[in-house]
Amino acid sequence: MKHLKAMTSKIKGKGEILRFAQNDKQGKGTGSWVFARDDKQSRNDKEKVHIMKTHILILFCTLFILSGCSKGAPVGLPGVVMSPDGVPISYEVYPGKDPTLVFVHGWSCDSRYWKEQIPYFAKKYRVVTIDLPGHGHSGMQRNRYTMASFGKDVKAVVDAVGADKVILIGHSLGGGVISQAATLMPEKVIGLVGVDTLHNVAHSLTPKELEGMIGPIQSDFRSGTKAFVSQMILPGTDPVLVEWIKNDMASAPPQAALSAMNAYLGQYVTGESTEPYSQIDAPIVSINTDQWPTDVESNRKYMKKYDVMIIKGAGHFLMLENPDQFNKALAKVIKQISNS
Repeated sequence: MKHLKAMTSKIKGKGEILRFAQNDKQGKGTGSWVFARDDKQSRNDKEKVHIMKTHILILFCTLFILSGCSKGAPVGLPGVVMSPDGVPISYEVYPGKDPTLVFVHGWSCDSRYWKEQIPYFAKKYRVVTIDLPGHGHSGMQRNRYTMASFGKDVKAVVDAVGADKVILIGHSLGGGVISQAATLMPEKVIGLVGVDTLHNVAHSLTPKELEGMIGPIQSDFRSGTKAFVSQMILPGTDPVLVEWIKNDMASAPPQAALSAMNAYLGQYVTGESTEPYSQIDAPIVSINTDQWPTDVESNRKYMKKYDVMIIKGAGHFLMLENPDQFNKALAKVIKQISNS
C-alpha cells in the first residue's frame, strides 16, 4: 500500500506515467512496469488524435444529415423567441420559398400535430411550426392564456423568422389564434386557413352551456379531456392514432389548458368571437369536415372574403386522420390564396 502511494505521489509530482514494457516483440513474454515522462510530444500526439476524432465525428454527422435530406426528410431549424410578456416561444423553421406557411396547433396540442404536413409542404414552401405558450416546448409562465396573447405570440415568431409574405394555418382553437395574429400584421398576412374551425364565428353559447363543456374537464382533467376528444373522432379511425391523440392531449398542463379553453369558448358567450374579422382584408378559407355544419352565409356577414372546402368522412383531426386528402386540399387553397 505504501509502495502504491509513493508511485502515485511520484506520478502526480513529476508528470511521470506508469507504463508496462513488454520484453519481447510479440507481446507474449513477461514485462515490467516502468516510469516514462509524459512529455510535450506525447501531449501533442494526444491532441492530434482528439482533433482527428472530432473531425471524423463531424463528418459522420454531416453525412447523416445529408443522407436524410437526400431522402426528402426536411431538417427543421429550431428557435426560441420571447413573447411580449416574457414567455419563451419554441418554433421550427424549414427553409423554402415564399409564401411562408405558419402552422398553429389547436387546444392541448403542439407542433407535432402537423407532422404529416411538414414533409409535404417543406418541399416547396418555407414552413414554420409553433408551440404556443403552455404547450409543447414553450414556456408556462403565463397566468392567463388568451386569444389576444396567443395572437401576439404568433406575430413574435413571424417577426423572428423575418417572414414578409405569410399564410397562417390554424387548427381548431388555432383558428381563433390566427385571426388575432392577422390583425397585428396586415401587411404580412396574405391569407388565413382554418382547419376544422370557424364553423360559425357568430355562434352563441350560454354560460350554462360553457360550464357543461368545461365542467367535466375541470373536475377530472385526464378523463374529462379523453371523453371530450372522443366526441371529435369518427368510428373506424386508426385506433393507435386515436389512443395517441387522447393520451397526449390528456397529458397537457391542466392550468394552461383550462385557461385557454375558457378564453376560446368564452368569446362565444360574450360575443367577442366576431371582433377580429372586420380588421382582416386577407381571404379566409376553412378546410372543414362534414361532422359539423359550416354556416358560410353567417361567416360572410363578418368576414370580407370567406370560403370553405369540405372533406367528407373525416374527424376533427383530419390532418392526421386523412393526411393525403387534407394535404391536397390545403395545397389547392394555398395556390388560390397565392394567386389572388
